[in-house]
Amino acid sequence: MGFSLAIIIILGLALNKIFDAIKLPGFLGMLLLGIIIGPYGLNIISSDILDISADLRKIALIIILIRAGLGIKRDTLHKVGSEAIKMSCIPGLCEGFTIMLLASFLFGMSKTEAGMLGFIIAAVSPAVVVPLMLQFIDKRFGEKKGIPTLILAGASIDDVFAITIFSTFLGLYTGKSISISMQIAKIPVSIVLGLLLGWITGIIIIMIFKRFHIRDTKKALVVLAAAIILTTIEEYSKGIIPIASLLGVMMVGFYFREKTSKIADALSQKFNKIWVFAELMLFVLVGAQVNIDVAFNSGLLGIVIIFIGLLARSIGVLIAVSGTDLDWKERIFCVIAYIPKATVQAAIGAVPLEAGVKSGELILAIAVLAIMITAPLGAIGIKLSGEKWLSHS
Repeated sequence: MGFSLAIIIILGLALNKIFDAIKLPGFLGMLLLGIIIGPYGLNIISSDILDISADLRKIALIIILIRAGLGIKRDTLHKVGSEAIKMSCIPGLCEGFTIMLLASFLFGMSKTEAGMLGFIIAAVSPAVVVPLMLQFIDKRFGEKKGIPTLILAGASIDDVFAITIFSTFLGLYTGKSISISMQIAKIPVSIVLGLLLGWITGIIIIMIFKRFHIRDTKKALVVLAAAIILTTIEEYSKGIIPIASLLGVMMVGFYFREKTSKIADALSQKFNKIWVFAELMLFVLVGAQVNIDVAFNSGLLGIVIIFIGLLARSIGVLIAVSGTDLDWKERIFCVIAYIPKATVQAAIGAVPLEAGVKSGELILAIAVLAIMITAPLGAIGIKLSGEKWLSHS
């Protein structure tokens, strides 16, 4: 396990540097490294690390979402509020149902199986999108119109819709008695509960920090531990009450920014340092989930489905930002920012296969293919178009 960590750190940092040098997002090098040294490549990564891969990836995602919350300002959030709500659901619904209809026609799947595929693919990747948006916030690109914050907020809630609707189709397939209307109604409940728990967590932590003198490094660890507990509550509450815990994690950071900017600034610096290691683990381990052989099994039709789904998502983004003061370049940037897929597809792509769904292997193949195509394509597109088209304050 120690040797595997050393390989991940040394080669991950090296590839990150190389990709930065050729003007590509550094994490693409880490993704590539994960594919090469993962179980479907050279199989160098220790099985002990792979066994806890899901937990390590979740912790890394929590760290980047805390950073995102610490970077959001209230006035910017007010500016993009209604658009962020539209961005959180319209693009994903357009893509999910388009893929459902297309997959049902091209592969002869049942509508239920095709629905599972549609909403696995429909989820945008916060692991890819959030770090890039934070870079734009730090460099003050698109700050005047709050565009990075719009993408941050929308992408964070987008996954709630996608996973909830996927779970509904999976339940229908496995014969569970599920009310679709009840499942849809759970989405706003999940969002509100996630925000409420994040708000309460923020209040409690600030009270502790005011009562006791704690070093900034230890403060960052306390916040991280509290955020992990928050996501654990969601795991134990599944099937009872829905909680969008990752949204709650962002809320913790946002509450700190609102109530005590001095501590928020100190925490931001600490989490920026923690992120150096967390980023390595996140993207290398996501890459390690990619089975290239399985991806190619879906063939040309899989690629067709992914790109038509992206076209439907793009139309959904344009609908969501219609009526705003964004110019056409900024709207196209929003379209590009919603391309990357990785986190959710790696996490739940194999769930239908494990549940005995007839088309489970094909669903997994297209999910993996979506990561391979959209993560690098979207990341490169975001970096190039953002630096060129977003106004710099």
